[in-house]
Amino acid sequence: MPRTVPEIAAENGFRLRRWEPTDRELLREAATDPYIPLITTVPAPYSDAEADAFVHRQWRRTEIGTGYPFVIEDPAGRAVGNVGLWVGELPLRGCATAGYWVAGGHRGRGVALAGLNAVTAWAFGELAVPRVELYVEPWNTGSLRTAERAGYRRETLVPAHQEVGGEPRDMWRFALP
Repeated sequence: MPRTVPEIAAENGFRLRRWEPTDRELLREAATDPYIPLITTVPAPYSDAEADAFVHRQWRRTEIGTGYPFVIEDPAGRAVGNVGLWVGELPLRGCATAGYWVAGGHRGRGVALAGLNAVTAWAFGELAVPRVELYVEPWNTGSLRTAERAGYRRETLVPAHQEVGGEPRDMWRFALP
């Protein structure tokens, strides 16, 4: 597995790239979202120091081989979301896990779909990952639609799969192939 995050072209002019300290504005916006900080390590409340620590954590994940966190850039070059491919359990489970989020002001424009499609194609192509899973809460209709539009199959509802805001939550498991 590579130890760097590549730049990947995505559909409709979007692009994936590694996190940079200059992505503070995206983190500031994501930190105000009522859900993103509950399911990620996005710092809330926001501070520049915590944003810098977040970026360094993303770099470290790739350095130690657990995953590939990408910023999703729109065609104008603005950072608008995140997509990640987590490969730490690949040797044990034979699959990687994908996840994504989009800052509130940029939703509804195909950002998550472009990011998920690009990272999935990279996983199956360049990395030769045999299976990619993702997990979505049943109420999250936007993420459910994104997973389905990307061709992921809804497999099963996994009880208490992930802790969100201190509470265990059921999640739909989606997978490709």
